[in-house]
Amino acid sequence: MAGLTLRDVRKSYGATQVMHGVDLDIDDGEFVVFVGPSGCGKSTLLRMIAGLEEISDGSVAIGETQVNDVAASKRGVAMVFQTYALYPHMTVFKNMAFGLKQAKTDPEEIDRRVNAAAEILQITDYLDRSPRNLSGGQRQRVAIGRAIVRDPKVFLFDEPLSNLDAALRVQTRLEIARLHERLKTTMIYVTHDQVEAMTLADKIVVLRDGRIEQTGSPIELYERPANAFVAQFIGSPKMNFFSTADLASGAAAHLGREVAGDEHVGLRPEHMVPTSDASAVVSGTLELVENLGEYALVHMITAAGTEFIAKTEKPPATNKGETLGFTIKPELAHYFDQETGLRR
Repeated sequence: MAGLTLRDVRKSYGATQVMHGVDLDIDDGEFVVFVGPSGCGKSTLLRMIAGLEEISDGSVAIGETQVNDVAASKRGVAMVFQTYALYPHMTVFKNMAFGLKQAKTDPEEIDRRVNAAAEILQITDYLDRSPRNLSGGQRQRVAIGRAIVRDPKVFLFDEPLSNLDAALRVQTRLEIARLHERLKTTMIYVTHDQVEAMTLADKIVVLRDGRIEQTGSPIELYERPANAFVAQFIGSPKMNFFSTADLASGAAAHLGREVAGDEHVGLRPEHMVPTSDASAVVSGTLELVENLGEYALVHMITAAGTEFIAKTEKPPATNKGETLGFTIKPELAHYFDQETGLRR
């Protein structure tokens, strides 16, 4: 096992720079998730750590060793891809053993490692099957097993659940969490799904346009986002933003402070509570209610034209087109500069 250190890591394709000086410390045994929208650079950064992409500048160290010029096969990392990339003509056992055979590992050691990994992933009964006779979730477990048998210093996961249906994603996500708990190995996981990030990570790294926007624990990013981008990316449904034109006349009294004209107020849907107009921080016209049984998503629009969502325990007793107000505890409101997006 080993930690990682990235210092001023940059990547350019010709004149186009896609990674802009990334600095990051990952502790030994930590589960770190890179999250961000498509094209933000999270997979590129993962591939540079793996050695599948050359870095244009900066340094990558695994443990105490700089690996800029070390071949991918010598870095002590194992990568699980979005596609399972299994050999269709080989059994599960042979797929998992292939890398060890290429490295001329002793056959008894191969047998021991493959069977140990199969037991961890609960695929012992499938070792003699071919991949075509497995479900998508089982194939992904084989791909993870192929990484485990290499006994790497660092596991790298590149959106490994993207090809699975919703139920299998939840199940496999739990299996990956249990795997980390059992192996205590450093893991770096790439996803665009913030729910996966929140449930799996010890530390989340939010990326945008090749730069790190914020790094911290899931609860730190949820409770104190550094800027408006992180605030809206972490949380589902995303945080609502309001300008002074959207706020009710008595909003300042209920928020505990005056709202400046050059800032946005951020209110999370799950923190908004229906109330009378007199105590409302923000009011709007009811447009749509999504009744999901466990809770309801109430879609509103303010008089100034800003759309927002409130998450309530049950649908409001209000008809479409009627006005509904919401309040919030002052300590749950967030404030951001309208121009820079930075937290105030």
